[in-house]
Amino acid sequence: MKLDGRKAVVTGAGQGIGRAIAIRLAALGARVAVVDVNSKAADQVAREIEDMGGRAAGVTFDVTDADAVMTGIKGIVEEFGGVDILVNNAGVTRDGLLARMSPEDWQLVLDVNLTGAFNCIRAVSRTMMSQRYGRIVNVASIIGQIGNAGQANYAASKAGLIALTKSVAKELASRGVTANAVAPGFIETGMTAGLPEKVKEDYLSMILLRRFGRPEDVANLVAFLVSDEGDYVNGQTINVDGGMI
Repeated sequence: MKLDGRKAVVTGAGQGIGRAIAIRLAALGARVAVVDVNSKAADQVAREIEDMGGRAAGVTFDVTDADAVMTGIKGIVEEFGGVDILVNNAGVTRDGLLARMSPEDWQLVLDVNLTGAFNCIRAVSRTMMSQRYGRIVNVASIIGQIGNAGQANYAASKAGLIALTKSVAKELASRGVTANAVAPGFIETGMTAGLPEKVKEDYLSMILLRRFGRPEDVANLVAFLVSDEGDYVNGQTINVDGGMI
């Protein structure tokens, strides 16, 4: 797999899965816009990529702000000379039982995880359609397929992201643009590190491979989907869960 000459945008790339995706795409030859709401984190990952011999730029905007996204993507297109790849990875959790979940916690998770992806797809769509090429990958979750107690907001946002992926695939395919989703299972990141050991043990017992996933496991699949080898995959949701569901 090679991505020489491709220009990629990865959101939520300051840590965890997003960081691994940005590094993997850069290692394959893509020039990567490392997007994160945390400017220090974005710049740090961009420096890591450049230290490895890759090309990257740290970019800061809030994916929930449609105007900021449009401005940020426009700046990337002008600097890079286009955008070929978009990976929507930015996401948050605000877990809690439905009966006690605040409207603010519900809305924040929907705004970041789902509306944020819509904002970014909308911002790159005209560029991709005009150049008749584009690869969009949305990072969903198996929770969007099976639900989870205490994560009604997260599950709804990720299920919505899967449906959005299928709709985008149908709208943009005629212009040479594909859209797919990856659905990670239990991946060792900062988001999962704080879970109680009993919860981790319960999850581990459900995974056929008897190990938790690594951010690189997700990054490898994303790299395939945005490469020439993945050209005929479109509108799909592919699980990266070690056989958890």
